[in-house]
Amino acid sequence: MAKYLISFPSAAMVVVGEELKAADRDSHAVIAQAKAAGVYVFGGGINEAIPPLLVSADGTATEGGYPWAPPLNGGFAVLEVPTREEAISWAARLAKACRCDQELRVFHFDPES
Repeated sequence: MAKYLISFPSAAMVVVGEELKAADRDSHAVIAQAKAAGVYVFGGGINEAIPPLLVSADGTATEGGYPWAPPLNGGFAVLEVPTREEAISWAARLAKACRCDQELRVFHFDPES
C-alpha cells in the first residue's frame, strides 16, 4: 500500500463564520471515518503563528524557510490506501468537507525508511 498526502494551502480555505465551523466539523468526521477504516496515518495543520526554521548541516538555525520557495501552510492528512483511486476518493471527501480543493501526492516508497 502507498501513503498519500492530501493537503490544501491556507489561501484555499475561504469559508468564514458558521460555514467554517461546519467545515471543521465535517473534516473531523472524514478523519474519524479514515481512522475507523484503518487508513489514517497522521494529519493536522501547519501552525502559522510559529515561523519555520532553516537548519543547516552544522546545526545552525535561521528563522524562515527557503527564501525562494512558496510558504508551506494549510492543512494535510496522510493516508495509507491500496490504490490511487481510493486515495482520490478520500481526497474528494476531504474537499467536500473542507469546502476547498485538495492536492493529492503519493510518497515515494523507500524500503529503508
